[in-house]
Amino acid sequence: MKRKLMLLLTCLFVGIGLVTAQITKVTGTVISEEDGLPVVGASILVKGTTVGTVTDMDGKFTLSNVPSSAKTLVVSFIGMASQEVSIKQNVSIILKSDTKVLGEVMVVAYGTAKKESFTGSASVINNKKLELRPISNVTKGLEGQTTGLLTTSGSGQPGEAAKIVIRGYGSINASQDPLYVVDGIPFSGDMSSINPADIESMTVLKDASAGALYGARGANGVIMITTKQGKEGKTKVSWRSTAGWSSRSLKAYDMVDQKEFVQLTYEGLRNGYIFDNGYNWEAAGRQASADLGGVLGGEQYNPFKNYTWGTIIDPATGRVQGDATSAWNESWMDAIQRDNAFRHEHQLSVNGGTEKTKYMFSLGYLNEDGILINTGFQRYNARANINTEVNKWMKTGLNVSLSNSTQNFSDYEGSSNSNVWYSAQFMAPIYPVYIKGEDGKDVLDADGNRQLDYGDGSVQRPQYSDFNPVGGLVDDKADIKTDVAGLRTFLAFGSDSEDAGWAKGIKLTLNFGLDYRNKSQKSYMNMHHGNQAAAGGLLMKYNRRTQSYTFNQLLTWGRSFNFHNIDLLVGHEFYAYKYEFLSAGKTNLVDGILELRPGTNLYNADSYSEDYRVESFFGRFNYNFNEKYYFSASIRTDGSSRFQKDNRWGTFWSVGANWRISQEKFMQNLTWISNLSAKISYGEQGNDNLLRYDSLEGGYVPDYYPWQGLYPLEYPNANQVGGLIGALENKKLSWEKSGNLNVGIEASMFDGRLNVSAEYYNRKTTDMLLGYPKATSSGFSEYNANIGSMRNTGFEFSLGGSLIKTTDFIWNLTWMGSTVTNKVLKLTGESPEIIKGVFSIKEGMPINTYYMAKSAGVDPATGAQLYWVYDKDDNGNITNEYISSDYQKAANSKYYSGSRIPDLYGSINTDFSYKNFDLSILGTYSIGGKVYDSLYAGSMEVMYAGNTWNKHALRRWQQPGDITDVPRIQIGGSYTASDRFLVDASYFAIKNITLGYTIPKQWLKKAGLESVRIFGSVDNLALFSHLDGMDPQYNFKGETDYSYAPNKTYSVGFEINF
Repeated sequence: MKRKLMLLLTCLFVGIGLVTAQITKVTGTVISEEDGLPVVGASILVKGTTVGTVTDMDGKFTLSNVPSSAKTLVVSFIGMASQEVSIKQNVSIILKSDTKVLGEVMVVAYGTAKKESFTGSASVINNKKLELRPISNVTKGLEGQTTGLLTTSGSGQPGEAAKIVIRGYGSINASQDPLYVVDGIPFSGDMSSINPADIESMTVLKDASAGALYGARGANGVIMITTKQGKEGKTKVSWRSTAGWSSRSLKAYDMVDQKEFVQLTYEGLRNGYIFDNGYNWEAAGRQASADLGGVLGGEQYNPFKNYTWGTIIDPATGRVQGDATSAWNESWMDAIQRDNAFRHEHQLSVNGGTEKTKYMFSLGYLNEDGILINTGFQRYNARANINTEVNKWMKTGLNVSLSNSTQNFSDYEGSSNSNVWYSAQFMAPIYPVYIKGEDGKDVLDADGNRQLDYGDGSVQRPQYSDFNPVGGLVDDKADIKTDVAGLRTFLAFGSDSEDAGWAKGIKLTLNFGLDYRNKSQKSYMNMHHGNQAAAGGLLMKYNRRTQSYTFNQLLTWGRSFNFHNIDLLVGHEFYAYKYEFLSAGKTNLVDGILELRPGTNLYNADSYSEDYRVESFFGRFNYNFNEKYYFSASIRTDGSSRFQKDNRWGTFWSVGANWRISQEKFMQNLTWISNLSAKISYGEQGNDNLLRYDSLEGGYVPDYYPWQGLYPLEYPNANQVGGLIGALENKKLSWEKSGNLNVGIEASMFDGRLNVSAEYYNRKTTDMLLGYPKATSSGFSEYNANIGSMRNTGFEFSLGGSLIKTTDFIWNLTWMGSTVTNKVLKLTGESPEIIKGVFSIKEGMPINTYYMAKSAGVDPATGAQLYWVYDKDDNGNITNEYISSDYQKAANSKYYSGSRIPDLYGSINTDFSYKNFDLSILGTYSIGGKVYDSLYAGSMEVMYAGNTWNKHALRRWQQPGDITDVPRIQIGGSYTASDRFLVDASYFAIKNITLGYTIPKQWLKKAGLESVRIFGSVDNLALFSHLDGMDPQYNFKGETDYSYAPNKTYSVGFEINF
């Protein structure tokens, strides 16, 4: 019996051994512990052998021909701790994050890359950073998040975007905007249609090695937006709501009060009689007092009811009577702005999936009132992302987004009277918003309501007759209704499985993307007041329809052979874009009906369309040896419909290398260094996006036909079709090219507690798309040509780390700093300088250098503005420099006075967490550069009676012998633009402070909730600059304009995950 039992046990153990020895195939899945997502590209190696593979897009792997003696698998992935697991037929591995190495995976051109192995320059901005900002346009959330990126503040109009440039100013007449790519497809929609809550991450590609695969459209950098995808696991539902209150974030210009305004107006009149008409001081004072009422609009606009205009000035002192008492003090700016403009936003998302199919759905709603009355933005969003594995060798996915928005805005700009940022901002403080009686009190209508004062009574205001800022905003209507649809879909064939045999690692992916946008705009100028009152009102309607699609085919091959890893890509892409415009307008309307049909007089009817096509072929080669030495190369050739067929194609390329020094044997004893790498890259990219000015759009728009001789058919000859030559043909016109060198070093130390990076870039633009000058006798001033070159160089630094890191408390701090130096190398031989207004673009100098008269102070004897002036010899050299009050001479004696380009700009970002509390603070700064503040200049050199002065005008010269920097007051005086109004552009801004609290999970169990977080934030809290009222971030040139002020927003909210 015992022998039989021993024999049975022996057979059992031998059988088990035989079964074990027959294991020749191992399958498994590798998942990240941090987020539960599959780990793509993890290395699977049979310990002690060269048998290995990598995981596929779903984190799966298959190993065939595993030796029977093998016992252990070694699983590794950069950024995660390696694991050794016992060999079984099917294994599931969960990798944990390793703080000793960097594990950031970036979405790059046509794929992904590990940050530490990337040969180019790129930065990742995760969704947590974006969620801190209460923004309606994602472009406003990028400032301070990465180096090398300059942004404008953007208009405060809800829904409007900020402008962005990456690593300097890439062109003069062509676009400097980066290319936006959404889920792998270039985006031609509206950035305000993208809900920031739907974004998983954003990658900013800054150099040629990073962006050369986008060829023609990537010369100014690429911003890649990746939306949220479904994750394997049970369905998760998230709800996030915020409510906020906005007010003006930019301080208003410090303007004079009522008495000060009257005093300065009197002095302006008096000085005019003295210095322009030869009056003595006493006679000039009497005449100025006598004229004061007529200049300011009569007694109905005199707020000081205890004096008349003729007696308001004390003849003994020449000052406003000390006991003058005002009956009203109404600010036009206060009347048109809301201090607590309400905004609320709500987002619902559903996420989940199985091993094969994953999904994400989201809905969003935003309603934001503007700080300017009757302005606002409302948006509805929906998005669905679905990805599925059909079988082992086929995957497919669909990403659909829909958006509907309405933007209400004020349809006026610049120095138009109806632009309240012009008229209300600089209106004299004596003029009321509402009609006043002789006693200075409100005159009410039959219903007891206050009545708006339009300045059109028996005695009219000197400025803005038949206009009231509140009435204009209420009576005039302007809105844009936008429908946006986006589609991204793919079909992928291939596998990384050993079962694929010779085809292992070969994949074919077909991607198709479609962006559709339809904008319907209404612009109504009322029939009661303003410049269309006599015409019975004007209604214009516009429709702009944009449709674009991208179709690409990508063939990739990736394999690992021992320590050698190879990744190849070849592809073809076609992009098509169509824009259609339609407008119509009528006058003599029916009150209250904002439709064209009742109007009796046709004012306008127009339509046109534009087409654009790009076809591309490209390839990429990536190689790394033992995760230590990396090399990449790419090439792309683009054919653009913007150029004539013989010059249509351009070839763009890049090469790059990365050396992970920390992987070398001589570094292994330096355990405090987690990662150290050095990289270098160079490449050439193109730009075909030449711009033209469009008066209807009020700015520069793409020129899709720059090489052609154009004949606009909009000049009828009686009842015959007529046209004029609008542009000259140049068949040789071709690509603007940009060569980009990047050198960088990155380090992570002390278990990731300290991270440092530094980069240098040198970017040279050649064959710039510019206007080549022609003799005016030809009837044209210029034609489009490839001429000139320009260089941008700079350094970028980032230093960040965990200053304190304990179980309960963490304090992180990051500083970023960037520089940019710009130099125009060459323009045309005939014209080495382009002068536009106060700006010069000249060989050897930075783009948009200020070129203007130089102030020499104030003449103590007369109070006149003084200038440095000079004569020139026959060779054009400056001679005989001297000081003069001759403004005409000064206008011809200009000096180069610096530019807007800062010496250093960047951000400081810190965040704290203590148990369940979290606090983050973002500040941005800029040091150096100048702004020419024409608004400030206009309030110091007032041209029209009825406009007001800045408080700084109170430092003015008043009598002979005064030593000051402000000349005598004049109304409509003669000046020329000078460096007197160049203001230091340096600033520091507190962009965001957010405080949050996450409710402990044990409190939520009974409610069936996974997590709940409540938070409060303030956005655009404060700006510290050299002049109140000036926006140093208005644009990149260094100008200011009469535009919508940026907002400051206080908000509270909560996020619940079910």
